[in-house]
Amino acid sequence: MNELKKQLINYLSEDSRYTYKQLAMMTGATSEQVETAIKELESEKVILKYSTVVNTDKYESGSVDALIQVSVKPQKLKGFDALAEELCAFEEVQSLYLISGGFDLCVIVKAKDLASVARFVSEKLSGIDGVISVSSHFILKKYKIEGQATTSPSSDRQIVL
Repeated sequence: MNELKKQLINYLSEDSRYTYKQLAMMTGATSEQVETAIKELESEKVILKYSTVVNTDKYESGSVDALIQVSVKPQKLKGFDALAEELCAFEEVQSLYLISGGFDLCVIVKAKDLASVARFVSEKLSGIDGVISVSSHFILKKYKIEGQATTSPSSDRQIVL
């Protein structure tokens, strides 16, 4: 990957609202070179999506985020990929990672309430062939989301008497 593409990835990871003209000024390339490089990164599936990072604690109430660790028995000749593909199909699954340590997969789930997360685990996740065990953790407060602090440094401090 050339240096321009690396720079563009870094800048767009910081703020995806940069225009081609702004990115050209920041990298020293022309707007046309920037546009071409970005289109290549998109077609190569290096850039998958442009999104907005939202502090859901301030935006929506009532939804629940959970981190679920899953131990699985990899499928013969397919490893973890077939299980991961099946999990990705569920609308509740926001992110899915193969991890090292005591569990194999880390599943980030978003649902409307605790009961919906419980149903997802008991009716969908646990029913998948190869799932050995799960450990669910509920997100109570988000201090930082994708590199962005959710509060100012002193705004949520408790007063100690």
